[in-house]
Amino acid sequence: MAFKERVFSGVQPTGNLHLGNYLGAITKFVALQDTYDCIYCVVDLHAITVWQDPPELKRTIREVTAAFIACGIDPKKQIIFNQSQVAEHAELAWVFNCVARLGWLNRMTQFKEKAGKDRENVSVGLYAYPNLMAADILVYRATHVPVGEDQKQHLELARDIAQKFNVDFAASIASNGYGDAFFPQPEPIIQGPATRVMSLRDGSKKMSKSEPSDYSRINLTDDADTIAQKVRKAKTDPEALPSEEEGLKPRPEADNLVGIYAALNNTTKAAVLSEFGGAQFSTFKMALVDLSVAKLGPIGSEMKKLVQDPVYIDSILADGSARASAIAGETMKAVKDIVGFVRRS
Repeated sequence: MAFKERVFSGVQPTGNLHLGNYLGAITKFVALQDTYDCIYCVVDLHAITVWQDPPELKRTIREVTAAFIACGIDPKKQIIFNQSQVAEHAELAWVFNCVARLGWLNRMTQFKEKAGKDRENVSVGLYAYPNLMAADILVYRATHVPVGEDQKQHLELARDIAQKFNVDFAASIASNGYGDAFFPQPEPIIQGPATRVMSLRDGSKKMSKSEPSDYSRINLTDDADTIAQKVRKAKTDPEALPSEEEGLKPRPEADNLVGIYAALNNTTKAAVLSEFGGAQFSTFKMALVDLSVAKLGPIGSEMKKLVQDPVYIDSILADGSARASAIAGETMKAVKDIVGFVRRS
């Protein structure tokens, strides 16, 4: 069966969107809207797998929405909404809870990392949220998902769930007129030189909003002076920049900063090293400051402007959720028929 090409992805509203979110996800979202129908979601149901302060959660849902718009996603052409306004996400997730196998979830490395040693005391939601992630994608029968390297395992699970559903209900799928498969096998979209942005203080750790030092990351709401200061203070090493990419392998901080420059400038690491190879970091950092401020400064300014107008932000989310619900509702009607539920006509 041929599926309509559609992109789905989401961002958690857990505060302090940073350069890693921008380069690893949001820039891809902006680029993809030129060639695909796109659905971009603020995944607030995922956020509450760990405790969230309710007023702060509302604020960050609106902040992520503002970031989508400030970075260039057009809410009139694409769908921007928050997950909890479309009930079909949770509804399909329960069906998938009954399709997915415990062994599949037990292999999820992110759960092991987030739960740590005290797994008995974490929420069931944290354990089962990969099934909800699969539902997020497949409730729109999305064919492509822009993901970072750390999310590839979850997309593989979504593919496994789609395949098992198609196999388990093959006869019902065919008898309901959907051919040999109801759900597609969503493909990952991983592109660009900085798909995994590392901490400015430690090139071996992923850039994270949870790291104590604010100098470890550039927040999308940082002003020009703050961005410049953080780049200047970013950890480096005493050697000049190499002329070839091979020379970056034993130098994680250098590799990270070159990758950031390449991604912000829409070029490659090789091209950056062709220009700056042999230069000291002081020279390279001056150029990176100028580029970072030019690219990120306007985004931060626009985000601050947008979050001051929650009525406008909420109208974008309401419109997006209505459009998303229309698609998700059709999927759930079909799923209920396929599974064998009696539904309201």
